Amino acid sequence: MGMASMRIQTKGTSSFGKRHTKTHVLCRRCGQRAYHVQKATCASCGYPSTKMRKYNWCTKAHRRRTTGTGRMKYLKHMPRRAKNGFREGTQAKKVKKSA
Repeated sequence: MGMASMRIQTKGTSSFGKRHTKTHVLCRRCGQRAYHVQKATCASCGYPSTKMRKYNWCTKAHRRRTTGTGRMKYLKHMPRRAKNGFREGTQAKKVKKSA
């Protein structure tokens, strides 16, 4: 009776040995290993959907990929340009040296 019950239990170690296929691969957009091959959608960013996947219940995930986490090549110059009224094509006035 003791040996029979030992043979029935197959929900643990023996079941884990059969798992050798990948459900998720690297995503083209976010680079995370969250792109589901059969569903053809990314669990992290929602690719191939046009809009990025974002929910308010996960503020930390939103913080990781929001504006300011990258280079901000264009946006980082905006505060200075706004301060000067978005002027273009002008030259700075010469400052006379005091004698």
